[in-house]
Amino acid sequence: MVGKGAKGMLNGAVPSEATKRDQNLKRGNWGNQIEFVLTSVGYAVGLGNVWRFPYLCYRNGGGAFMFPYFIMLIFCGIPLFFMELSFGQFASQGCLGVWRISPMFKGVGYGMMVVSTYIGIYYNVVICIAFYYFFSSMTHVLPWAYCNNPWNTHDCAGVLDASNLTNGSRPAALPSNLSHLLNHSLQRTSPSEEYWRLYVLKLSDDIGNFGEVRLPLLGCLGVSWLVVFLCLIRGVKSSGKVVYFTATFPYVVLTILFVRGVTLEGAFDGIMYYLTPQWDKILEAKVWGDAASQIFYSLGCAWGGLITMASYNKFHNNCYRDSVIISITNCATSVYAGFVIFSILGFMANHLGVDVSRVADHGPGLAFVAYPEALTLLPISPLWSLLFFFMLILLGLGTQFCLLETLVTAIVDEVGNEWILQKKTYVTLAVAVAGFLLGIPLTSQAGIYWLLLMDNYAASFSLVVISCIMCVAIMYIYGEHSSLRPPATRPLARPLCPAGLLTPHLSRAPELLPGHPDDAGIPTAPLLSDLLALRLSRHHLPPGSGPPPPPPESSSLRVAPGAERAPPPAPTARGSAGA
Repeated sequence: MVGKGAKGMLNGAVPSEATKRDQNLKRGNWGNQIEFVLTSVGYAVGLGNVWRFPYLCYRNGGGAFMFPYFIMLIFCGIPLFFMELSFGQFASQGCLGVWRISPMFKGVGYGMMVVSTYIGIYYNVVICIAFYYFFSSMTHVLPWAYCNNPWNTHDCAGVLDASNLTNGSRPAALPSNLSHLLNHSLQRTSPSEEYWRLYVLKLSDDIGNFGEVRLPLLGCLGVSWLVVFLCLIRGVKSSGKVVYFTATFPYVVLTILFVRGVTLEGAFDGIMYYLTPQWDKILEAKVWGDAASQIFYSLGCAWGGLITMASYNKFHNNCYRDSVIISITNCATSVYAGFVIFSILGFMANHLGVDVSRVADHGPGLAFVAYPEALTLLPISPLWSLLFFFMLILLGLGTQFCLLETLVTAIVDEVGNEWILQKKTYVTLAVAVAGFLLGIPLTSQAGIYWLLLMDNYAASFSLVVISCIMCVAIMYIYGEHSSLRPPATRPLARPLCPAGLLTPHLSRAPELLPGHPDDAGIPTAPLLSDLLALRLSRHHLPPGSGPPPPPPESSSLRVAPGAERAPPPAPTARGSAGA
């Protein structure tokens, strides 16, 4: 009995425990590991997978773009994804709290918050527009199918209107004179484009002319923020249950649309246009830049969300496995969505008798103009429209959950007292209300200009800068080996770069990182230094090396009750000789 108790204390647990506690009772954890994986998949798989990747692929060489894309995934995406997951899981802190390892670089955490704030504001506006189109699809005839609406102009030329001119039938291809008119007339606008510009947005003529706030969009914006708040009302405990639906059902809708799309005439032409490689494009630097930016944007690296979601993991979770699974799932979804999009666009191009490039678009132009117009050509078009926009809503909500939770967790962890932990729901409500108020200008007549401006610049090159600074801070200032050891047994970090020589106080930065509560052992989940330095086997200190552990009251790492009473093991003759 005595031997058993001593063994328990040596393992960092009280004698009554069989194993070390692996949970954070103060902040809480995911209900199970599936919730974390589904939440991370929902966070990474967003609107960009549907409206951004297919366009980048066909614009940058089709199938040839897959080569730089997967190169960036292997050498940039997965390592950075793994680094952020392990960083957040080890510290059990949000994107601000983790920078106790080096307070000088806390600005990186604030940068992540700024990026998440920008994206969270305009992302929910896109979701609200998808809500608006979803409600508008609840009709027998889609309102953007014909040109006989009050908002249509004389330049409107719809596909179905043209079909009605030819004996009321829907031919496989339009007559040559009408096809020529649709191809080359600079005045031709589709009914879906006029519905988007003249009815939904009532678009102004300048970015500075805000005009009036579109009340239907404002109402949908309120609905979208209300849904996000209700799903996060109990933090990860409630959002972890919601993602069982929001992260999986989009794949059901994608599969339904894919099966329907590939059975249409002309779908093969669209898919070939999407995949046909143009190998000369690989030599262009812009193609590699687009591949890198898409990896950063799609995986959500440097947004702060990955650190936040991983901070609710159990300490000994295998985050390396999770990072590989989530990254590959995200990129496979992007490729799969390309088949769904271009099969429908190929059918539309075949129907119009034009090249696929004439109907292909990206961003809001694809989601709210080109694809809705293609859906009008399908039988029971309101059903397909409902499915498509419901999928967009779920894809957007999955990302928006994590963006809001990132901001809330950063605020709560930064304050860190018991009162704010108990009032976390009110913090979530306050952040949601602030996001709603900041999103109101984007529902004005000039709102789409500002939305596109934020989309192009909020999360582009800034993500690369944040990621590079984060890598330098963790690898060369925090120390190559320090990230593998708890502070109680960690030696001073060596000055591995000029910053370490100029700022000697940074050598004590590892002592500032709070370890996982109720855990005094060596972490089993490795950090980025494993992958970059190829030191996967060095997870423990050699016997007798390093300074003696400080007293429990001076250590920043909280140990399990009884662990501080365990005497250190006596060094063996072999260990002393090795030292």
